[in-house]
Amino acid sequence: MVDVYQEGGELPMTLHMPATKKELTSDAMKRISEWISSQDVPSDVIVSVGGVSFPTHKFALISKCGYIKKLLSDTKDADLSVVEIPDIPGGPEGFELAAKFCYETHLELSLDNIAMARCVAEYLEMTEEYAVGNLVSITEGYLNKTGLQNLSGAASILQSSANLLPVSEKVKLIDRCVDTIACMVTDESQVYVVDWWAEDLIGLRIDMFKRVLLALVSRGFKQFALGPVLMLYAQKCLRGLDFYSKSRKNLDPKQEHEKRIILETIVGLLPREKNAMSISFLSMLLRAAKHLDTTVACRLDLEKRMGLQLGQAVLEDILIPSFCFDGDTLFDVDTVQQIMMNYFEYMSKDSGDMNHAYPSQSDNENVGMLMESFLAKIASDRNLLVSKFINFAECIPMEVRVTEDGMYRAIDIYLKAHPAISDMDRKKVCSLMDCQKLSREARAHAAQNERLPVQTMVQVLYYEQQRLREMDSSSPITDLVTSHTTLESQKSVSDEISRLKKENQELKFELIKMKTRLKEIEKSNVNKPKGNNANESGGSKGKPPLPKRSLISSVTKKLGKITPFLHADGFLPSSTRGRNKPDKDRRHSVA
Repeated sequence: MVDVYQEGGELPMTLHMPATKKELTSDAMKRISEWISSQDVPSDVIVSVGGVSFPTHKFALISKCGYIKKLLSDTKDADLSVVEIPDIPGGPEGFELAAKFCYETHLELSLDNIAMARCVAEYLEMTEEYAVGNLVSITEGYLNKTGLQNLSGAASILQSSANLLPVSEKVKLIDRCVDTIACMVTDESQVYVVDWWAEDLIGLRIDMFKRVLLALVSRGFKQFALGPVLMLYAQKCLRGLDFYSKSRKNLDPKQEHEKRIILETIVGLLPREKNAMSISFLSMLLRAAKHLDTTVACRLDLEKRMGLQLGQAVLEDILIPSFCFDGDTLFDVDTVQQIMMNYFEYMSKDSGDMNHAYPSQSDNENVGMLMESFLAKIASDRNLLVSKFINFAECIPMEVRVTEDGMYRAIDIYLKAHPAISDMDRKKVCSLMDCQKLSREARAHAAQNERLPVQTMVQVLYYEQQRLREMDSSSPITDLVTSHTTLESQKSVSDEISRLKKENQELKFELIKMKTRLKEIEKSNVNKPKGNNANESGGSKGKPPLPKRSLISSVTKKLGKITPFLHADGFLPSSTRGRNKPDKDRRHSVA
């Protein structure tokens, strides 16, 4: 703190009502009496600033304020007793500071008021032209010797200057603070460590913060090194937003607008290099962007950035709430799908460019499993339409799906949560997975899953039988048996072959039972219209009761599409006997 004047009386003024002579100190009264008795001292004048009245003396003001001197000299009213100054920087507080200086009272300059003092001095034209050692020169001296000598001081003055526009721009106060900060950071941060200066910058207003970062980049500071300070600033300014849940907080419109501007500015300042920001931080920004309803360009930019780093994401990073209240899904499916499409577009674009790092196979597999996990997460949402489920699943390429277990799990959850979907939609959903790529455990579960269409269950059993047949007759097993000379190795291989043969026989038996059951239902459905009377007369005594008409109709409808598939593949051993029996009967009848 610097004392401009060590001696002097108090200023005769009040912030709310005119001051009386009783409130003046003896020294101030003595000086005022001397000024009034002098021939050059005009009558007293009241200065009104922002609704606050300051009873002052013209001589005290015009001796150092060129603005007030011109204002009073240009008026035609010689008895002018009230002067209004509406746009003075700092309002009443700023004028009070200047008036104290004019009355030569105790004035202390500090980092908190130096910006205001400098701008008020400029506005009131308190230059050397009107008085030696005027307020402009005194504030400039403080800035050069004290205020702008360290980073924290420059940041404090810059923050104060943001509220004193446009005068602070006119006197180049903002530019000088920004240049001082940028110079200190770039000179002392040889290894781009941000912890020692980030704390001083995150307190700045967003427009001042942006100017400092741009100045750093222009001085050669690496843009990717700005990531940590951007994260700190975002966490500080966006604190209090509940964007991890679907519900919205009732924000004040002004506060919401300020946060929206802050977020859009931060997104525009993000480094362009890949992996400069963590994907969890980008996910947080995207949630906030949707919560605050930022511009479309801001959200698309974040979606693109997340797409480039999707291989590093976990499920929590893409669980973005849907802030719609019209029966939409719990999570934003369209946004996640766009992020996924951005990743695969980047992957296909860079596959032919040797200058770009092609996504590794592990990243592709991680993305495939991540998308299947997300699909399983949203599958239980009753508001998820079957068309949206199918559309999302079809966007996951087959080459990134190592197995179909994740897809099968998502399909099973969806069918369980949506039991009322039509048979056609059920078939479309199940056609999303390749049964041949299911693991043995998944096939065992699918073969007994009554939620799946019969066609899918039969297809699963067929591929399992085909796999076992190939393993039974493949040369690797034979080579393995011959290559192991020890009795223990031969025994283990023999046990494995026996187990596989047993599983093969069990699957064949299951297929035969399923075909027999389907044929029985088909026969009962065909004979039912003709055998109504026989059934009524007890012709079917001793036979098991037929299924209900609804069950027969549904199974017959399925058989009409399943049976040709079974016979065409020819994988059921009993199918030959079923076709040859009528031919055998025909030969006996001819004979």
